[in-house]
Amino acid sequence: MQDQVIFFDTLRQGLWVAVMISLPILTMALLTGVAVGLFQALTSIQEMTLTFVPKLAAIVIVFWLTMGFMTETLVAFFQTRLIPLTVGG
Repeated sequence: MQDQVIFFDTLRQGLWVAVMISLPILTMALLTGVAVGLFQALTSIQEMTLTFVPKLAAIVIVFWLTMGFMTETLVAFFQTRLIPLTVGG
């Protein structure tokens, strides 16, 4: 019974870490998509690359800015949760 509790707690923490890491990138993609969609609706320009290139640029910029946060979060999760479980602590 205790093994199941540890497993599901680790799974819950892992999913939460995944949400926290992906949130800045997904938020920026959403905001950029809404802004570009609004621009396309206002100007009647329906070019496919107009939606792709700004989203890609915004995602790359946000990834570059939050890379340290993402790395620290993953390292902390591994050091505090996964490595002790693997070693047996």
